[in-house]
Amino acid sequence: MAVINITNAVIQDITSDQGTTYVTITYTSRQQNQRNEQTLRLVVRPRTIILNANGSPVTANALREGMNVNVAVSSAYTRSIPPQTVAYLIRITGRQRPDDITVGNILDVDRTNRSFTTISDRDFSSIIRFNVPENAMLFDRMGRPVNFSRLTPGMRVRVRHANFMTASIPPQTTAFEVRML
Repeated sequence: MAVINITNAVIQDITSDQGTTYVTITYTSRQQNQRNEQTLRLVVRPRTIILNANGSPVTANALREGMNVNVAVSSAYTRSIPPQTVAYLIRITGRQRPDDITVGNILDVDRTNRSFTTISDRDFSSIIRFNVPENAMLFDRMGRPVNFSRLTPGMRVRVRHANFMTASIPPQTTAFEVRML
């Protein structure tokens, strides 16, 4: 089976089911001078080699959302969304860049889809839609954990988010942490 190498991917989600770990990553692929964001779900098996940034072997428990990784995967993909494949090697290269923070006011909240839209400094070109997964951390002004239901239009927030955005209007990305200001 052929091997595909993917560099500079970001871990978006980690789940386990019946002893198998699944790691969802996003990465940028370049095809014909175009950059495309890709999502891939990795099946981490007991024989998958996982290395930390120093090259030392670690277990899947060392993997965290937001980590940058290089991976070697099988070229056999499922036709699911996102596609799924077996991971042969996962090498942790570091944490997500620390500058992926947006501060703005909430324009609207979509409770059904767990997302909200912000605008910064009343600049319409700064509008971003944040998708908030169940495991995202939300805090009030005092740093206490809160539920998604506490977010309301007009509220000022600081959002730590993924370092990529969709090409849609408005652009969308995943929120890892939301702090009310």
